[in-house]
Amino acid sequence: MSDRFDSALGLEARRGPGAWAAKLLLYTTMVVVFAGPLVALLVGAFSRVIDPTGFSLIPNGFTLANFVEAGHKNVYLYLLNSFVVVGFGLLLQMLVSVFAAYSLARKKFRGMAVVLIIILATMMLPEEVIIVPLSVVLADLPPFHTNLIGSYAGMILPVGAWGFSILVMTEFMKDVPVELEEAARIDGAGELRTFFSIILPMCRPALGVIGVFGFTMIWDQYLLPLIVATEPGQYTLPIALRTLRSDEEVGIGVLLAAALLALLPSVLAFLAFQRQFMRGLTSGAIKG
Repeated sequence: MSDRFDSALGLEARRGPGAWAAKLLLYTTMVVVFAGPLVALLVGAFSRVIDPTGFSLIPNGFTLANFVEAGHKNVYLYLLNSFVVVGFGLLLQMLVSVFAAYSLARKKFRGMAVVLIIILATMMLPEEVIIVPLSVVLADLPPFHTNLIGSYAGMILPVGAWGFSILVMTEFMKDVPVELEEAARIDGAGELRTFFSIILPMCRPALGVIGVFGFTMIWDQYLLPLIVATEPGQYTLPIALRTLRSDEEVGIGVLLAAALLALLPSVLAFLAFQRQFMRGLTSGAIKG
């Protein structure tokens, strides 16, 4: 990879101290830009912060006091709220995606093009545009006339369907050979058994892709929990970070500890789905 990068910049043909110094400066700059914020986050979260208004890249003694103080600020309650929302929201989103994709990939019905256009349109509308109409709908959910404001359901249902996940699953399912389904039906398998035993296992790379992106999308939600939560005990972690940032009594160390807690689940989700995620991206690149 380094040789390719050097070739792209025209550095492979240059030799001598000048070229070596240029490479060192370039690589150092890249490490500082991409890894610097993460290093600062780790150092600040586990260090004793002398100045509450700032932090240093140099560790100042290892401590867990920032995480203890974060617990006193109810950060772990907010973290639990985020896990509840992302757990049920991602499960619902993946279920909706696989069944909707199966209908679009295998069933022929009138108005399919209109459905695809509507799905694409939902991806083109900024969240800020739909948040006010969404709050009105959640306050009086048709046709049940139920108020979901102030409940977990109000944060989960709106993320239960995502156009990106549906389209990714649809494209993968279109590439599953129809002959496999026909062979399963000849052997006596019903449609649901064929779906769960033949089609879904072959779409594991796509499940990894929509799992990682779906988790990140739900975990980073800010406006939706903001309009649904009616009291601080219902806040998710992204809202809590904003609340802690505006609290003058909270030091920078506690804020960085909370930010680290918000970062770790996304990293762990990527590591859990890493194999399927990379296979999904590779398959998409080959198909493209």
